[in-house]
This record gives sequence, structure tokens and C-alpha cells, in this order.
Amino acid sequence: MITVVGTGTGAPLPADVAAGAGLVVGGRRHLDAVRLPEGAERVVLGPLAPALDAVERHLDQGSRVLVLASGDPGFFGVVRVLAERFGAERLEVRAGVSSVAAAFARVGLPWDDAAVVSAHGRESRTAVNVCRAHPKVAVLTGPGAGPAELGAALLGPSGASAPAPASGSGARVLVVASALGSVRERVEWVSPAEAAAREWGTDVNVVLCLDRTRALGGVRTVAGAAAGPAGWALAEDEFAHRDSMITKFEVRALALARLGPRLGDLVWDVGAGSGSVAVECARLGAAAVAVEKAADGVARIAANARTHGVYVDVRHGAAPEVLDELPDPDAVFVGGGGAELPAVVTACALRARRTVVVAMAALDRVPAARAALTGAGFSCDGVLLQSSRLAPLPGDVTRLAATNPVFLLWGTRSPVLEESDEGVAQ
Repeated sequence: MITVVGTGTGAPLPADVAAGAGLVVGGRRHLDAVRLPEGAERVVLGPLAPALDAVERHLDQGSRVLVLASGDPGFFGVVRVLAERFGAERLEVRAGVSSVAAAFARVGLPWDDAAVVSAHGRESRTAVNVCRAHPKVAVLTGPGAGPAELGAALLGPSGASAPAPASGSGARVLVVASALGSVRERVEWVSPAEAAAREWGTDVNVVLCLDRTRALGGVRTVAGAAAGPAGWALAEDEFAHRDSMITKFEVRALALARLGPRLGDLVWDVGAGSGSVAVECARLGAAAVAVEKAADGVARIAANARTHGVYVDVRHGAAPEVLDELPDPDAVFVGGGGAELPAVVTACALRARRTVVVAMAALDRVPAARAALTGAGFSCDGVLLQSSRLAPLPGDVTRLAATNPVFLLWGTRSPVLEESDEGVAQ
């Protein structure tokens, strides 16, 4: 039998917790806090493979094994790897208070509506994108992915704090919880800039990223980040736009299917116009950046984001130059057109990790856009979309009203394992 005991953020370990154990495995500070039985083997957790081999050897000998872990070992903890190797039926788990629960308790906030993402042993970009998109996030930190790195990633290109969300809510603040449950415990509220400027050491347990205006949240039925919308490809009249300059919902539906926006992704909407694509990506859980060169368009995008209650980072400037200021995206939508379109598509394709989707009304632009995608190493496909909508006529009859045809191209990279599939708890 393997007994797994969570500690570190709640009550101290019982003095006799290791009684009868032939092997005790844990972090150095956990092992130093218990009295080992006479003759028991002690393994300090570092690389998992040697510790698991020692566990297997003692199980074969019929010894009791004790594993000491931090907080709740079934929450992004050692329970998963033990169950995978030895079977869940051989585990007795005594859960402690998770660092996430403890951190939210320290600041007096409920966390049933929080997104929880692990950056421990994982690339931090998923955690950063979740923090960009959602008002209440807990990030489990690790070497190279702590408060300083998170704060730096959340800063704007000038080194100042990123713009406030377009939905009208406040800028993000970080709560850094360190050495929870110990005499060295600290819970500090800092801005991203303050976090980026400090050395935090190894005591950090978890970082909360909060929009303080929405940190309390509302009553929830399903825990985690808010569920995606029941529908998408919203009608054009759901958005403020100028002279029908908006991606039509039929085109937007296929564009969203090819972009695949999801929690942990970052999507650019370049030549955003009304920002309808950016807003829909944000509604589906992704972090969204809308790039627009017209000043009135910038205000319009912000208004549309407010209307739909999402965060869209709106950047005023002309592509491709303004793109240098942005973090690398998972997917990009390019709308509009003009002589600069091939250069814009090329710049986007060189940065996108997964997909670039290009919408064009002009046939003459298609070959250059396709060449830009294939030249950047994407496989390319496309379609001409031309729909006819039901339209009423006098006399209670209906006709078909044709919309303007639009070419939609999409380039995709070869599939890669996405850490965001496993890095977020909802």
C-alpha cells in the first residue's frame, strides 16, 4: 500500500505519520519534518524515475510506502503518476489543502469560478494567455515560470502595464502567495511591473492573476473558467460596424472553425474593422488581440467587446509594422486587403504557431496570399463562399438575397502536442 499525505498549507503532519513505513519519499523540507522509523529508506524527490523505482522495489517486498507531498496531491500532484504506474487501488490518499484553495482563502475570495493553470514544468505561454483572457486565474508556478516571468509577459510592449480590458474592467493585479502554511508565509499584491522587477526565490506556491473589478464573480453551477457560448457566428447586427464593413456571419463561422480558438490560445485579428472575429474568439475562451489602423475602428472594437463582456486587447496601428509589438499567436485572422496584404500574411505566417486564415473579397489578391502562406511552410487550402439569405417580399413571400462572394484561405502547420490540453483545470 502507498500512503500519500498532503501537507504544507494546512495542519502540521502527525508525529507518527511515518510509523511502520519501509520507504518515505518526499521533498527535503517534508522529510526533515517527520521522524523516520528505524531502518526506513528515505528518498528525496527530484527526478521521479528513481523514486518510482524505489517505490516499486518496496512494494514487491511488502513494505509500506509513505509519500509526502504539498497541499492536495491529487490536484496537479503526484497522485496521477503513482496511479498510472501502480494503480489507484494501491493508493491511500490523505489530501491536504491545495495551494490554490489556501491562496484564495488568504485573500477572502471564492474560487469556484477561477481558471487554474499549471506552469510547473510546462511552457508558461498557456498560463499567460489564460491570464490575458480571464478575470480570475490561479497559476501554479515553477522554475522559469514564476511571478517575474508572468509579470513581464503581461506587460505592454513599452514596459508599462498592458491596457485595461476593453470590456471596461480594470487592469490585472497579481497576488503572490509564498511559503503557505509556514512561518515564512507571505501573500503580496503587486502589479505586473512590480512582479517583473523582483527576485522571488523558491518559496512561491501560486500566483493569482485578478481583475479586481470582477474578482468576486457570480453564483456558479459548474466550476472553473466560464463555459463557452451556446452559439457563435453572431449576426452582423450584434456588432457596431461602418457601412457593412464586417466579416459576414457565414464567413466568420468557417473562419472560427479553422482558427479553433480555445482557452490558453492567443489569436490575432489583423485588419479587425469591427473586431467581430476577435470578439468571437474571446467569447470562445481565447486571448484576443485586434489590430486596426483606423482610429474610429479602434473605438468601435472596444465598444463591441464591452457589449459582449469580453477582453480584447485593441492595438491602433498598421500591419505589418505594429505586429512586432505583439506576442506570438497560435492563430491569426487577416481581414481586409490592399497592396500590403502579401506582406501582412507573410508576417503573420512567420509568427503563427498553428493557423492563419485570410478573408478576401478581391480575386486578384488570392494568388499572392496563397503564395505567402505556402512560402512560410504552411499547407494551404481554401474556398469561395457565396451565400443567399432568406429575405421577405411584400405579400408574405420570401426570396433569396445573394451576399457578396468572399475567398477564404487557411494555412496550417503540422499538428503538434499542445500543452494547453493538459495545463488548465476548468
